[in-house]
Amino acid sequence: MIRRDNKDFHRKSTYQMIEDLEPTITRHVVSQLEQMGIKPAKIQRNLQVDALIDLIEEKNEGILTANGAIAVKTGKYTGRSPDDRFIVDDSQTHDTVDWGKINHPFPDDKFDKLYQKMKQYIQGKEIFIFDGFVGADTKHRLPIRIITDHPWQSLFVRQLFIRPTPSELESHNPEYTVIALNDFKATPETDGTRTDAFIILNYSKKVVLIGSTSYAGEIKKCMFSVMNYILPSRGVFPMHCSANIGKGGDTALFFGLSGTGKTTLSADSNRRLIGDDEHGWSDTGVFNFEGGCYAKCINLNKEAEPQIWDAIRSGAVLENVVIDKSTMMPDFNDGSLTENTRAAYPLDYIPGAVIPSLGGNPKVIIFLTADAFGVLPPIARLTKEGAMYHFMSGYTSKLAGTERGITEPKATFSECFGAPFMSRHASVYAKLLGEKITKHNTIVYLINTGWSGGPYGIGKRMNIHYTRSMVTAALSGELDKVQYRHDDVFNLDIPVTCPNVPSDVLNPRNTWSDKDAYDSSAKKLAQMFVDNFKKFGNVAQEIANAGPYT
Repeated sequence: MIRRDNKDFHRKSTYQMIEDLEPTITRHVVSQLEQMGIKPAKIQRNLQVDALIDLIEEKNEGILTANGAIAVKTGKYTGRSPDDRFIVDDSQTHDTVDWGKINHPFPDDKFDKLYQKMKQYIQGKEIFIFDGFVGADTKHRLPIRIITDHPWQSLFVRQLFIRPTPSELESHNPEYTVIALNDFKATPETDGTRTDAFIILNYSKKVVLIGSTSYAGEIKKCMFSVMNYILPSRGVFPMHCSANIGKGGDTALFFGLSGTGKTTLSADSNRRLIGDDEHGWSDTGVFNFEGGCYAKCINLNKEAEPQIWDAIRSGAVLENVVIDKSTMMPDFNDGSLTENTRAAYPLDYIPGAVIPSLGGNPKVIIFLTADAFGVLPPIARLTKEGAMYHFMSGYTSKLAGTERGITEPKATFSECFGAPFMSRHASVYAKLLGEKITKHNTIVYLINTGWSGGPYGIGKRMNIHYTRSMVTAALSGELDKVQYRHDDVFNLDIPVTCPNVPSDVLNPRNTWSDKDAYDSSAKKLAQMFVDNFKKFGNVAQEIANAGPYT
């Protein structure tokens, strides 16, 4: 049975309705599925938001909140399961994937057997299909098909990825297929997985298998991993960053790990959002991979994050957010299910968002770090080689109390500011970054949003107003006009002055009362950089020399 559904619904939809879905899911789609050996009893393809919400409620998969969003619980898995993520090791990937703690190899024959079991599982069941795209640039976008066994996950991917027009949907031919079955469990002893949950990427067969985890972020990030693998060979630089554009058309990129202020600092009333998480940089400019946002919402409040707050409305999906039963309103302060509460919503829920999500070649790139040791300068300008070094390093720090056993700040290095999603060696992505910087004369800054005047527990978090002033000065070109001094420990060029920022703040050593303690901590962090960089092996000497000295 193929569902045709264009009835009127009681909820107001913000989406253009496809007048007649029948022509888009006729024999063409069924034939594509049959060629893959997939024979479901019922196909629900690219349903509209209200139709999906009705099905979610009918199947008791989620509840409709007072603000119109659908709230769901993901059960055992409330975040990604990196140890259960694999890449098929075959003739194509054996020498192109950076195997190790992140990219775990999976046998080709085991994949085929598990794939067959999942297809058998689907037979005779109802499936939900989303056909769409990853990538706002039509020249580089990837046609995808996502098959799920629950309507709430179909709503999630509909809001996160790029939706096709009616004509595109009718002729859609997916290059990659994701099969995400929440209710299918692997048997580790025979299937070769670590547990009953698995995320397996097969770059040769262009198929991704996900099972036994309901955390929808796995679907989002597996497609990010796919783009990170395929785009470098096409000369496109895939990036884990946010992007915005100024009134003059100048594009800026913000790289940073969790807690560094990437979302906060890229949200600027004077600039329009291109995207908040995943982008590509081609010869013609930057493009968003996605058509939506997947925002953290623990402790969300309207004053601090008004755009996210207002985006949580009809059509949005809330993951593991506790709902007040008396008011049916989300309680964003309740982390009893998980601290990793999430909201998924389309990009056009953000006022002024750039749609299609395209920008020019970036004039400025900002690397964000939150240094809890309090020794990195609040802002520094990087050379091309320095940018490649710090991009490969991907430094920030975890704080005491954030994890069991951490009693002092802990250095964290996540290469390319997104290690869990990078299939190739970090040098592949760094090379692309260096080429783009050279070609487009892009200026790169390292901004520290961490501690000043001492380490975490003694010093204070960098004043957000100062940080915003630094970002503004970097984007406006004001920092092109000032003098710089060289820091011999971290091998960085630091501005002597910056508009609206006290000069003594710009030199972190001046903010410490105990200068000897600063010197000792600075040398300690510099050594951590050097030790971490050794893992990259044989890297061009000019890049290795661009890092801190010891």
